[in-house]
Amino acid sequence: MADQAEKLRKIMDKITQEKQDISTKTSKAKIISVTSGKGGVGKTNFTINLAISLKQLGYEVVVVDADIGLANVDIIAGTITKHTISDLFTENKSIFEIMTEGPKGIKIISGGSGIKELSSFNEDNLNRFIVEIEKLEYYSDFIIIDTGAGINNNVMKFLMASDEVVLVITPDPTSLTDGYALLKALTMYNYKNKVKIVVNMSENKKEADEVFNKLNTVSNKFLQTSVDFLGFINSSSIVSNAVRNQRPFVLSNPNSSVSKKINIIALKFANQEEVEIKKDKSFSQKLKELFLRKDG
Repeated sequence: MADQAEKLRKIMDKITQEKQDISTKTSKAKIISVTSGKGGVGKTNFTINLAISLKQLGYEVVVVDADIGLANVDIIAGTITKHTISDLFTENKSIFEIMTEGPKGIKIISGGSGIKELSSFNEDNLNRFIVEIEKLEYYSDFIIIDTGAGINNNVMKFLMASDEVVLVITPDPTSLTDGYALLKALTMYNYKNKVKIVVNMSENKKEADEVFNKLNTVSNKFLQTSVDFLGFINSSSIVSNAVRNQRPFVLSNPNSSVSKKINIIALKFANQEEVEIKKDKSFSQKLKELFLRKDG
């Protein structure tokens, strides 16, 4: 009993310290939403490995698993999440109490059914959610949101509120088609920033360039907007083995080509983070406005 009491005290002390740390942060986190037009493209795997790579660069990183029905961030990361966003309301927990510590100290928050319920929240519950999310913006340097695949209202709202949208595609023609559909939806929602493209499961750089150019060409032609090439991840048994063993590949095979490519992408975000960008509204403010809109 004494050991359990000591363990509980340490947890509560840590939560208290994290809350105090918020007041010392002056800048808000960069919000990166990772999405895809279809499932099975390696979106979650990319998200977790990117988060770990950024953490290894010295940044505080929180991953929000907002993929309803296929939430598997904890599986890829090799952790067990005990709480979800729903516990903010059903058990009156704080955002820090529903966090799970993942590999190398990244933090993981499971959206669970709480994300799905957001659209039907009354204003009091929505306000509580926004207050808790805003705490994360002061606590962390990067918040990476693993959205659901495809296009639905909740996914689009998270994308529209984010600072950066990363669209993961593969050389599969259906992935390109569905990726274009998502770009079209963002254009219709009047998303202002350039979407960043990651080509996953590519045989080599030449194939990745061809896949990106196809998407960028049709986007320019039919949507009058261009996209940015963030990088590519080559096909490798290292990736599939990492998923099977529930140990992210940047940790299991840090010197592999796939890990080096993730690290390069992380450095791109880190370099952007060093340049202070003034935001007219916070992520939480934009998210609240989007969920209060009556048009969907």
